[in-house]
Amino acid sequence: MEAPKTPNTSEAKLHFLDYWRIIRIRKTVILAVFLLVVLTTTAVTFILPESFSSTVRIEVNKDTTDIAPLLLGVPTQNTFDPYFIQTEFEKIKSKTVLYQVITNLALTNVFSKRLNTEGTLKASEVYPFLLRQIDVRQSRNTSLIEIRVYDEDKLLASTIANEIADVYRQTREERSGRASSESIKTLRTQLDLQKEALMEAQKAMDEKRIKLGVADIDAGGGLLTVEPETVRMIERDRIAAKSMFAQFDTLFKKLRALPKQELRRATPTASPDPQLSELLSNLAKTEIEYAAVVNELGPGHSRIVSLSTMMTNLNEQIDARCEGVLKGLETQAEVQAARIAVLDQAEKDARQKDATQMEKYRPYFQAKRDVETQQRIYETIKLRILQETVDAALPKKSIVQVIDRAEAGVRPVRPNIPLNISLGVIVGLLMGFGLAFFIEYLDTSVKTIDDVERAVQAPVLGVIPQNVGALIEEGPESPHAEAYRVLRTNILFARKDANWNCLTVVSGGAGEGKSTTIFNLATVFAQNGQRVLMVDSDLRRPSLHKLLNVTNSAGLTNFLLKQVGLEEVIQTTSLPTLHFLPSGKLPSSSLGVLNSPQMKEFIQAVKARYDFVFFDSPPIMGVSDASILASVVDMSLLVIQYRKYPQAMTIRAKQMVEKVGGNLLGVVLNNINISQDSYYYYYSGYYYDYYSKHDDSESSPKKNGEAKTPAADRGGLEIKQKY
Repeated sequence: MEAPKTPNTSEAKLHFLDYWRIIRIRKTVILAVFLLVVLTTTAVTFILPESFSSTVRIEVNKDTTDIAPLLLGVPTQNTFDPYFIQTEFEKIKSKTVLYQVITNLALTNVFSKRLNTEGTLKASEVYPFLLRQIDVRQSRNTSLIEIRVYDEDKLLASTIANEIADVYRQTREERSGRASSESIKTLRTQLDLQKEALMEAQKAMDEKRIKLGVADIDAGGGLLTVEPETVRMIERDRIAAKSMFAQFDTLFKKLRALPKQELRRATPTASPDPQLSELLSNLAKTEIEYAAVVNELGPGHSRIVSLSTMMTNLNEQIDARCEGVLKGLETQAEVQAARIAVLDQAEKDARQKDATQMEKYRPYFQAKRDVETQQRIYETIKLRILQETVDAALPKKSIVQVIDRAEAGVRPVRPNIPLNISLGVIVGLLMGFGLAFFIEYLDTSVKTIDDVERAVQAPVLGVIPQNVGALIEEGPESPHAEAYRVLRTNILFARKDANWNCLTVVSGGAGEGKSTTIFNLATVFAQNGQRVLMVDSDLRRPSLHKLLNVTNSAGLTNFLLKQVGLEEVIQTTSLPTLHFLPSGKLPSSSLGVLNSPQMKEFIQAVKARYDFVFFDSPPIMGVSDASILASVVDMSLLVIQYRKYPQAMTIRAKQMVEKVGGNLLGVVLNNINISQDSYYYYYSGYYYDYYSKHDDSESSPKKNGEAKTPAADRGGLEIKQKY
């Protein structure tokens, strides 16, 4: 049988049934965490003191007047501003407001009595307690603010809420009036300073105008230099001249490059000329007349000669006229080029003259700009003072208005028993499931058949359920026997050579079920009518003799040390076809007896005498005996106990078998809880139902110690082929 290929990543993803399997396996952890969280939440909920809530609602607006401010065309819109609302939240909870509330309501005495402190608390000590009792929030999609206060005394809660709203409103109004008067005072001071600066700037400008002799008509108008309109006209004419030059020059070059006939056709369109058009028209008429009479009169006729002479003259005149048109275009291009040169020089001279005068009068113009700047600043401040003065006199819009005053609560709002318990249930479930899956994630032991085949790269030949006893006592009709019959069938089909009949069972660690597996597997083979020898080769910790209730005083070690003969140590069992060879006592001087030539001779002898020989072995990770057995027998099985050891130990055990040259047929997954883990029901659980329904109607016929189990073999074959 070939080792299965490693599944792709997509195939290795967890299925829904895998999650359900984890939940079933870890249900104790989930239930424990769930109950712990729920009980803790419930206990804390009932221990917490009751608390009442009172809410006051206030409308908060920015500082605006009832009519439009001065110098503004329309009234300002009081648009919703979330940053403004958030800022007011912080102001309500500020020390400026809450300290005043503490003082007005004498809360220092209230909290001193409530906390049983010696003396009276300070406002700074009461502030943290009061802050924890306040919840400020915004009414949805409005500019209303809800101030909610929680307290054990429902009357005190409503009183505190109303006092916070009143103190906050007074604070806003005082701050608004104080800010307006201080702004006007500051603006008046700044206006006096700006007036002095303006007078100084005007004095400096007049001195520079007189000193430089600037012809400034109104000491604020334009300087009498080169008129800007003149420069613009020169620039406009120069652009027009460039356009005309480009037009004539391009047309001349295109026409000059054309052949004579194409030139005749293109010239009237490109440069219309009445005389040329008339010549072309006459030529066309003459050619038509000539074509009409040439065949009738003959070439020597006087009329034909006259028409030929006329066409020749017309062609010469047309060519001359086309040449004249080209000369005219060339002349016009030259005229425009000369005009461009003149206009360029004129513009250059004008700009040079203007730049010279501007450089001379630059200090004056700088002083003039300073005066204009100072004048604008002065007028702006003056208008702002007027606006602030008038706005301050206008009736103010209420910036804070109490919409609903707080009232004493009817019933306590804290603790919210249904909500707390519901949250405890939800959190308990989440924590329970989370812890269960986290533990499952940390658990690297073997959990599924896919885990085994992916890690070990070997097929799973059998799945053995929990609580399996000795089949020799349970009988062939035991539901547990079917799992071993499946294993027997898979072994027979998995061996590469039909002559292989010597097998050992190994495991990575102790207690994984090697001895029970080898014992029941030998029993199943014997029940099938095959002569089987079971050898207890776990010399350090033998256990098979206990299952058969026989003595272990003499056995394999005595035979290998040549103390007794083989017939003397082989014992019979209740099954006629099953023989047993105990391990015997192991002297400390004979620990390497399994690696002796006598052991190899013994194996060859029993292979020839029995149909199958099964060897029990110690754990392969800690003792060399298992590796020795794996190297000398025909086949090896690796037993893995479900959820006991990490996968790394299993992989190492498989590597050790292969390193010594052993033939690993596959893996036996042992100690599966079929009732708990539904993942394995389809591998073994089916047979429990099958036999429980057919115990009364069917029996297993036996003859000469043989058990007829073709159906079992077929079932085992089907599972084996699935792998």
